[in-house]
Amino acid sequence: MCGIVAYVGDRTAYPILIKGLQRLEYRGYDSAGIALLNGQTNVYKCKGKVKDLQALSKDKEISGTVGMGHTRWATHGEPSDHNAHPHRSMNGKFFVVHNGIIENYTHLKKELSNRGYKFQSETDTEVLANLIENIYLEKSVSAELAVRLALTKVVGAYGLVISCEDEPGMLIAARKGSPLVVGVGEHEYFLASDATPIVEYTDQVMYLNDEEVAVITRDGLDLKNLENDSKTPDFKKITLSIDHIDKGDYEHFMLKEIHEQPMSIRDTFRGRVAMDESKIFLGGVLDVMPQLIKAKRIIIVACGTSWHAGLVGEYLFEKYGRIPVEVEYASEFRYRDPIIQEDDLVIAISQSGETADTLAAIRKVRETGATILGICNVAGSSIARETDAGVYTHAGIEIGVASTKAFTSQITVLTMMALLLGSKRQVLPASEYKELIHELIQVPSKIEEILKQESEIEKIAAVYKDVTNALYMGRGLLFPVALEGALKLKEISYIHAEGYPAAEMKHGPIALIDENMPVFALAANDQSYEKMVSNIQEVKARKGKVIAIATKGDKGIRKMADHVIEIPECHEAVSPLLAVVPLQILSYHIAVMRGCNVDQPRNLAKSVTVE
Repeated sequence: MCGIVAYVGDRTAYPILIKGLQRLEYRGYDSAGIALLNGQTNVYKCKGKVKDLQALSKDKEISGTVGMGHTRWATHGEPSDHNAHPHRSMNGKFFVVHNGIIENYTHLKKELSNRGYKFQSETDTEVLANLIENIYLEKSVSAELAVRLALTKVVGAYGLVISCEDEPGMLIAARKGSPLVVGVGEHEYFLASDATPIVEYTDQVMYLNDEEVAVITRDGLDLKNLENDSKTPDFKKITLSIDHIDKGDYEHFMLKEIHEQPMSIRDTFRGRVAMDESKIFLGGVLDVMPQLIKAKRIIIVACGTSWHAGLVGEYLFEKYGRIPVEVEYASEFRYRDPIIQEDDLVIAISQSGETADTLAAIRKVRETGATILGICNVAGSSIARETDAGVYTHAGIEIGVASTKAFTSQITVLTMMALLLGSKRQVLPASEYKELIHELIQVPSKIEEILKQESEIEKIAAVYKDVTNALYMGRGLLFPVALEGALKLKEISYIHAEGYPAAEMKHGPIALIDENMPVFALAANDQSYEKMVSNIQEVKARKGKVIAIATKGDKGIRKMADHVIEIPECHEAVSPLLAVVPLQILSYHIAVMRGCNVDQPRNLAKSVTVE
């Protein structure tokens, strides 16, 4: 992985590829490269950023109307010029860019080595390029058939774009487990890992399904599966525009996305809440509503920030829907032998809808007959297509690797689902149902109040920008927010941070407290308030520095804490949506002050499409 862009048509490919790779930089990467087809194939690739690739290709031959580009996030082999994509087969017949992992590449490499193939890189992708070439030359078949035959021998995940030196006007695309989108224009086609690199050229796109192969020239697209069965391309209009992927006046995408949360949360519940605030409508789950109402248990599977959202969902479903809930790391769930019944409801959460481990968990559940719902942000994504029903978050595209608005939109969806289920199951009184809907609708305006405090939060960030460790603590619904706050600090500032249930501090972590340890305490005025006050006092008794997130007007917390960031008064059910925002802002400004690459943190990728 991480990013693919390709073009075939009448335009010069180079500027389209470079701009496309720049648009994909948000996904995280360590090297970049392009291949341009013009009679012969010219490949330029290097370790580093797209700007380094531009410098490398300056004054080189960059003509050609067919080409492909790639940004790599290292899996097999360290970041280097040799390991960067595109990869060339030994005899120069095929060039490949690849997202995913070929799990059986060692076995394939040994077979090819025995046939005389030599390798220039440590990657699994070069093995695939040589496998395709070997079949092409030995069997004297077409390039397309060679690709399809090669992919029947592959175990793993792939999003591929392939060119053949003997057919320079053609690109072959294939997908299994790693997303690939095709855009169509007038006598031209665009390919990419997601729609961001191609939205300025077309709004007509098609998402390849698993084990589909597309043969593309400027004059047309031929779609089939690995067994050579023809498929009908299904192009649909997307609403993403160039404005959505522009930073505007903000220094970083992450900051823009933090400030977009009032809008993204409104967009998430827009059209789903009755004007009189008395009902919630979730059209995406109507067809499976009987299964939802009768469910005996909910299992939430997710990774990273989405897992934290799932933990918030656990509290909400159990309190308001009165359904037992388990929250699972998708990466662990898939390798266990979990006990799943037909009357279980499984909810898979993923911003991209392409998270490899979450998709694998869905496929494992599929065998049991349980109902599967998806919560994701990308229409047409794999999770949206492979679940029985689901709800889009409508957060808008999120460019920053560290998730912000996607997290709050996921919580918004989970809140609506929990309240709807509580009402349908007749365990949530109508008056409380209406009160909670009203509270949810007030969240965007309350976040706007929090955002007005950014300059004050920035001053607090300046005090702690040089720390090496931090602790976050919360209780109840705010414990997952403590985990998320710690994750944000780790992701973008590289400061070691951990989140804990506040009561667990006495069971070990309190040993870390001294005058140099900042402790971020989530102390909103809820049912755990008095206990949180005691936990803060325990930290202060050991000379720890306390940065408290507290309800506006709380004078008691202000007397104890070293710093206080206020959030508006709210019902505890929506407190995670408010309490997380100051932590996002703190992490952002600390990272900026430390000189970190906020939008593209080291070693991270936006969408984890490999295991």
